Amino acid sequence: MKNATKLKPERVAIMGLGYVGLPLSLLFARKGVNVIGFDNSEERIKILKEGKSPIRYIDHNQVREVVSSKKLVVTNDFRQLKKATAVLICVPTPLTAQKEPDLSYVVSAAQLIANHATPGVLVILESTTYPGTTRDVIIPIFEQKGWKAGSDVYFAYSPEREDPANTSFQTENIPRLVGGYDKKSLERAVDLYEQVLDQVVPMSTMEAAEAAKLLENIFRSVNIAMVNELKMVFDRMGIDIWEVIKGASTKPFGFMPFYPGPGLGGHCIPIDPFYLTWKAREFDMPTKFIELAGEINSLMPYYVINKVQEALNDQKKSLKGAKVLILGIAYKKDVNDMRESPALKLWQLLKSYGAKVDYHDPHVPFFRGDSAYPDLKPCHSVRLNRKKLRGYDLGLLATNHTSFDYDMIEDSLPLIVDTRNSFNSGKTQVFAG
Repeated sequence: MKNATKLKPERVAIMGLGYVGLPLSLLFARKGVNVIGFDNSEERIKILKEGKSPIRYIDHNQVREVVSSKKLVVTNDFRQLKKATAVLICVPTPLTAQKEPDLSYVVSAAQLIANHATPGVLVILESTTYPGTTRDVIIPIFEQKGWKAGSDVYFAYSPEREDPANTSFQTENIPRLVGGYDKKSLERAVDLYEQVLDQVVPMSTMEAAEAAKLLENIFRSVNIAMVNELKMVFDRMGIDIWEVIKGASTKPFGFMPFYPGPGLGGHCIPIDPFYLTWKAREFDMPTKFIELAGEINSLMPYYVINKVQEALNDQKKSLKGAKVLILGIAYKKDVNDMRESPALKLWQLLKSYGAKVDYHDPHVPFFRGDSAYPDLKPCHSVRLNRKKLRGYDLGLLATNHTSFDYDMIEDSLPLIVDTRNSFNSGKTQVFAG
C-alpha cells in the first residue's frame, strides 16, 4: 500500500466495550472525540444504544449523554472500522485450561482491523499480554495483507490500568504507559492519549510497556500470596493477621500493606502472571517465585472451607447438610464483575461437601452460571431480613460490599466466617476465614 496518510478529523474505534473499553469510550466521547464502539455481544450493544450502562458502577447518564449526541456510536458492524483513524483493542486475554495464553480475541480483533481499516490507521493494543505480542502476533497479521508497519499502519502498546469502582483513580487521571513500533507510531499514540488523559508516559519499546503491565500485576500477586501464607501461619500461632498488618502499617517507610482474602479474582491478577511464566519458558528461564505465589493464592478457597468446617464443628454441626449463605459473589466489593471470583470456587466446594448453598449479592441479582463451574446452576440472589438470616447455619463473607447491612447480618446469623475482616471480630460467633 502506498501514500498512507493520517486521516482528519480524529475518529477513534474501540474494540471491546467491557470494563476497559467502555470507560475509555466514554472518556474520549466526553472530550469531544468521535468514537465508534464495537462489541460482539448483541445484548451489550442493545443496552448501550438505549443509553444505559451494562456495568453497574458506570452511571447511565454518562452513557446516555454521549450516545444521544452521537459522539459514541456502538455497533457490531465491523465494516465501520474504515472510518477510524485509530483503533484501540480492549478485548479479553484469558488462559486456556492448560494455563497458557489465549490470544484468540486479540487475533480476531487484529484480523477484523486488517480486513476493514483504512491505510494510515493507528492500531493500539491495550489488553494485558506477554512481551512481544504486538510485534510477533498482531503486526504479522497486517503484513500478510500487504500492509507495511510504520507507513501503511502504525502500531503501539498501551496497557490498561482500570480499577473498577475506584472513585479516586479513574481512566482520565491514571498515568498511561505507551510503547510504539517506531518513532512515528509512538508520537501518534502519545498525541492521541494526550487529548484525553492527564499524563502519558512514553516507553522505549512496545515490549517494555507490555512487561511493565505484567510487573504491576505480578507485584500484587506475589505480595498477596505472601500475606495469605502469613495469615495461615499466624492463625496456627493464634495471632491476628489483621492486627499485625495494622501494626506494621504504622511504619512510614519500607512497608506497603497487602491484605489476605479467600483467593484472587478479576481479569488481571489470577491470569497475567501465567502470561510471563509461559513466555519465560521460551528463554529457558524458570519463574518459580511467580508460580509459587499462584499456587498459594489458588489454595486459599480450600483454607476457607476448612475454617467453615471448624466453625460448624465448634457448634457440633456437620458441613454436609448445613445451610450456608455466601455473602457476595463478585470478585471485589461494589462491582458486578464475577470473572475468576473466588466466591464461585467456594460455592463449588461447599456443594461438593453436601452443603445447601444460597447467595446474596446486591450487585449480582441473578447468577447466570459459569462455564468453569457447571455444577452451579442459574439462580437469584436471596433477599435478606432477620428471619431469613436466622434460617441459615452459617454465613460466609466472600466479598465485602459496602452496601451490606453488617450489623443486621451479624445480629441475625448464628455463625459467620469472615474472610475480609468486615465484622466485629469481638463477637464469639464471628470466625476469621
